[in-house]
Amino acid sequence: MADPRSYARSRQRLLLAALVGLVTALPVGCRAVRDAWLGDLGIIGDPHPAVLYSVDISVDVEHLMLALTIDDGPDAETTPIILDVLERNDARATFFVLSDRIEGNEALVRRMIEEGHELGNHMARDFPSVELPPQEFEAELLEAEGVLSLFDETRWFRPGSGWYNEEMLSTLSEQGYDLALGSIYPLDAHIPSTAFARNLLLWRAQPGAIIVLHDVGKRGLRTADTLSRVLPELTRRGYRVVTLSELVDGRAMALGAENRNSPKPQR
Repeated sequence: MADPRSYARSRQRLLLAALVGLVTALPVGCRAVRDAWLGDLGIIGDPHPAVLYSVDISVDVEHLMLALTIDDGPDAETTPIILDVLERNDARATFFVLSDRIEGNEALVRRMIEEGHELGNHMARDFPSVELPPQEFEAELLEAEGVLSLFDETRWFRPGSGWYNEEMLSTLSEQGYDLALGSIYPLDAHIPSTAFARNLLLWRAQPGAIIVLHDVGKRGLRTADTLSRVLPELTRRGYRVVTLSELVDGRAMALGAENRNSPKPQR
């Protein structure tokens, strides 16, 4: 009789091979997300040091956290469903919203803030921002910020299609932004399968990970369905699902506590 552990390992290897093929085949606009994935899997070198893909966090129960990010909203039909799922599961997220979608959805954005979520700048429209000349990129970044600032301060930026360059990073630094991508991306913008997304999220879940999902239309419905199945299991495993700022600041607090409790060097 076949060893079930060997069977499980074989399935993992097959899944990994399929993932590598899928991620490698992503269009060039998704190269930054692709590189983060393959780098995290140990298949290519380290990703860009100025970009947040995940957080190195100690594996103890108190700090068993991962961050959830959701792109492209708000959407009058699907965002409320996602917010309901998050509320039921005591989970928080960073919503990378498009400022052009906020008009008419102001109440939804206020609800995000009231329920402990945070906003991220995803520009004004769903467009590969790397294609913009530097001055236009900065102008649209600030245009989006002008709208978002009516609701809350924004700390995080995510480029359209996950593609960036050094000029963008320089502009973001000057404007006080950090660029965040992620380490768990179930290709939900390309693969319309909640089963695939659910299995990948649960397989890849680890402390400090950053999940990338999408809102709006059918993608938003799939995200709500995926989260309704994934979040209870993550809770059962002891995870807290938090915003990017909570994840990063929580790590800083943990490191501070470790430093305070560590023995002081003798003079």
